[in-house]
Amino acid sequence: MAISLQKGQKVSLEKVAPGISAALIGLGWDVNVTDTGGEFDLDVSVFLLGADEKLVSDKHFIFYNNLTSPDPGQSVQLMGDNRTGAGEGDDEAMIVDFRKIPEDVDRMAITVTVYEAEKRGHNFGQVNNAYVRLVNVETKEEVLRYDLDEDFSIETAIIMAEFYRKDGEWRVNAVGSGYQGGLQALLDRYK
Repeated sequence: MAISLQKGQKVSLEKVAPGISAALIGLGWDVNVTDTGGEFDLDVSVFLLGADEKLVSDKHFIFYNNLTSPDPGQSVQLMGDNRTGAGEGDDEAMIVDFRKIPEDVDRMAITVTVYEAEKRGHNFGQVNNAYVRLVNVETKEEVLRYDLDEDFSIETAIIMAEFYRKDGEWRVNAVGSGYQGGLQALLDRYK
């Protein structure tokens, strides 16, 4: 049975999934079609950060135009870009192999942004049932889940969760922080 995280809650992956080596991190959401008046596209991005909480390099920004991390083992792989969010289950997902993440990556920020939010007049107030979940690749078992339960009526970017190293192990923080300014606001924060 998956652990349901609350905003701000932090847990050790080793404690909740002993021996986990790789995970599918899935994100999902529903769009209030009547509110959007047009195409609504959310995008998942991953920022691979050093100990200073800044991007290790520009190539450590994983998004729809850069699907894999630059390390030889490709430790983080985004599984594509869903442009509609239609259907059940995860709308976008990534595979993370914790064993292959280079030592200079201290933290991974998992984010969702509204594509062309200002141009299209969209924001997270038009989104329901947003979540991030972690599934053990080996057992196919959902280990963790964080359901976003706040109403972000003006925000166009959200940091959903962070994975970070502490005392030699990976931990998860259910962040749930919203920003105005879309993807650029997150780039400004992490560059």
